[in-house]
Amino acid sequence: MKYLKGISLILIPFVSFCAFQQVSYQSDIAPIINNKCIKCHTSPSGNGYSATGLMMDSYEALMQGSVYGPIVVAGDSQRSILNMQVEGRAGDVRRNLHNSGNALTNDEIKAFRMWVEQGALNN
Repeated sequence: MKYLKGISLILIPFVSFCAFQQVSYQSDIAPIINNKCIKCHTSPSGNGYSATGLMMDSYEALMQGSVYGPIVVAGDSQRSILNMQVEGRAGDVRRNLHNSGNALTNDEIKAFRMWVEQGALNN
């Protein structure tokens, strides 16, 4: 029993630390956008911009959203259109448009989810 208490005292802080990883827009999200999204989501000639009006060249532009409205619901990745798109919950859009050899990895998708859940801050 003493052995189990000792292990739990060591593991609980470690598990808590691992469960909460602060995601930074500047350090984590912007590099993904610059590498995988900006080619199409920039004005005036990007296909993603032409189709939706969504520019992703800055935090402010991303938070402004598209011609259809905001795409980020800070604190709620389930309702956030951005997360629906990158997670493939918006139908075939992600598979058809965003899978041309430069698709987001599972870790990048998780980073977007965590960033939105943490409030989608400009940090």
